[in-house]
Amino acid sequence: MLLDAAESLAPLDPALSRETYLDALDAAIVTGDRGPGGGVRAVAEAARAAPAPPESPRPMDLLLDGLVTTFTQGYAAGVPGLRRALDAFNRPERDDHAVNDGDDRRWLWLAGRTAMSVFDDQMVHALAARHVRLAREAGALATLPAALLVQSVMLVLSGDFSRAAEQTAIAAATRTVPVLHGQLILAAWRGRSDETTEIHATMVREAAGRGGRTEDFLAQYAMAVLHNGLGDYPAALVAATRAFESDELTHSNLAHSELIEAACRSGRPERATAALDQLSSRAQASGTPWGLGLAARSWALVSTGPAAEEYYREAIEQLRNCRVATQLARAHLVYGEWLRREGRRQGARQQLRTAHQMLSDMGAEAFAARAARELRATGEHPRSRSAQPSDALTAQELTIARLVATGATSREVGAQLFLSPRTIEAHLRSIFRKLSITSRRQLRDLRLP
Repeated sequence: MLLDAAESLAPLDPALSRETYLDALDAAIVTGDRGPGGGVRAVAEAARAAPAPPESPRPMDLLLDGLVTTFTQGYAAGVPGLRRALDAFNRPERDDHAVNDGDDRRWLWLAGRTAMSVFDDQMVHALAARHVRLAREAGALATLPAALLVQSVMLVLSGDFSRAAEQTAIAAATRTVPVLHGQLILAAWRGRSDETTEIHATMVREAAGRGGRTEDFLAQYAMAVLHNGLGDYPAALVAATRAFESDELTHSNLAHSELIEAACRSGRPERATAALDQLSSRAQASGTPWGLGLAARSWALVSTGPAAEEYYREAIEQLRNCRVATQLARAHLVYGEWLRREGRRQGARQQLRTAHQMLSDMGAEAFAARAARELRATGEHPRSRSAQPSDALTAQELTIARLVATGATSREVGAQLFLSPRTIEAHLRSIFRKLSITSRRQLRDLRLP
């Protein structure tokens, strides 16, 4: 048991003891074991017995203390400490000290997810990029897929589905761990029902074989996204309720807004109460546009009249100031839906037009179709997205094309993607054929998404 090991190490190696306590806390967040003696709260209480941090605490020391405070004293009490820890991981001067790289690679997986827990989109992007870079530079194939997963999830939430697909393709090329998590979330946000269902079934089978629960919880989050996009709100409510039971998904704030929207659209707003209360208090404690915007949108869904409209406008204003474009697009969508039901066609068209454009451009097909249906109900025919030559490329081919377009050689691209130069050349021949070009120079002249 990690906790027993951490306790026994305390008098012998305080630094290692603290690392072991953080390992135990991370494991509790991921596994979500809420049985007797388990659960994050119990592990955090035990971790209060960790030796004091050194006079010059490491980033992981700050992260341990911040998480312990969060899970024993409450989210608001823990936020300041978590921010100090994340700032310590993100200091530029740390890049000059290679001795820290191994330590960072070990804990950046947890640090990136913690940045999500305080709704800091900029920090998630920065820490995920650092994690990926360090893993690549060290040739640490075992840790690269986890680093790419955090980055790909944030890219999906930012509406950059093409780059997210690249990340999952790169992770798959390493052949070190399953990359179903990233593929599942991307497929769900794209609204690809068959693909999402297939990946979901695979994850559930694998989770059952290992006796794990987190994979199933994550699958339920993805299914909630898919069903909310399709407008099947009762199914979304079932999935989101299950996802909300996960410590990992509540820690990273992924499940709350899906549950709230599904509950309200299913005519069961009382089912959203716990998620709404927690989301609201976390948003106020974090004070970020991402958190405040999600909270305002959620309050709008449970409100009526002028109060609802004020919340919708606040949600859009807040979410404009962060990188989470998917949630901004969905704020326009639900506001437009509300305006149409209020009989305000002109205002509804404006919001729905914006939502449809944003969702179509990023490739959120189900949500875009939902916006299109609403637009047609106002008497307006939505514009179709123009096909692009690059649409014919696979995710990996698009990644290679982008890198080659910057002037990178086949050897340089192969090193970054963990592929041989010969494999890169084979992909390039396919890319040239699909794009009807014959040279790298022509590739540089194209405007790739």
